[in-house]
Amino acid sequence: MLTDQELLRYSRQILLQHVDIDGQLRLKHSRALIVGLGGLGAPVALYLAAAGVGELHLADFDTVDLTNLQRQIIHDTDSVGQTKVDSALRRLGSINPEVTLIAHRTALDADSLAAAVAAVDVVLDCSDNFSTREAVNAACVAAATPLISGAAIRLEGQLSVFDPRRAESPCYHCLYGHGSDTELTCSEAGVVGPLVGLIGSLQALEALKLLAGFGEPLVGRLLLVDALTTRFRELRVKRDPGCGVCGPRHG
Repeated sequence: MLTDQELLRYSRQILLQHVDIDGQLRLKHSRALIVGLGGLGAPVALYLAAAGVGELHLADFDTVDLTNLQRQIIHDTDSVGQTKVDSALRRLGSINPEVTLIAHRTALDADSLAAAVAAVDVVLDCSDNFSTREAVNAACVAAATPLISGAAIRLEGQLSVFDPRRAESPCYHCLYGHGSDTELTCSEAGVVGPLVGLIGSLQALEALKLLAGFGEPLVGRLLLVDALTTRFRELRVKRDPGCGVCGPRHG
């Protein structure tokens, strides 16, 4: 059950009929893996911890750099030089000591990634490179674990939810294939801070919907954000029956 302190802490959320006590209990007993604690992972981790998701698994092998602080709001000046995981542990623990925090400070290889994904109820891909996204997607398909994928660069962002538990849901590979060898990163192309904050916040919202069981998740839809003109577009995305990652699972 929820303690008196938890009832008070989450009272504004519990007031929502879509959440209520039952939804808050589901959040308390849920586990989420956040891959990457940068611009996207920062708001994801902050909001999921504040919302009372019971167990957060934090994966990042990088350290905090001064250039990160323009957008990675979970870190601060005193964090420079620390591992991003340790910086996040300190901040999240101060926000909500009720949440259990599990640290993954080294890069996840195939086996450790598979184990990390299998141990949670939802995965949030907040990484900044295609190879990691592909590996996370494959692990989520294999474990039938929902994946919330976000990306942002320059002044453009995108978001989608891939749920292998649903027969009609595409996976990341259905949408992006093998990607591009010329993919740019934020360190090369730049990005505006509030954009990654927006995409990360939407990732956190999608996670709460999946974990607490309310609303309509962004499955089979790709949300495109143009920060330059403040315009949002939505594209329908279908599962590729011949996909090399998820195709055989229903065939």
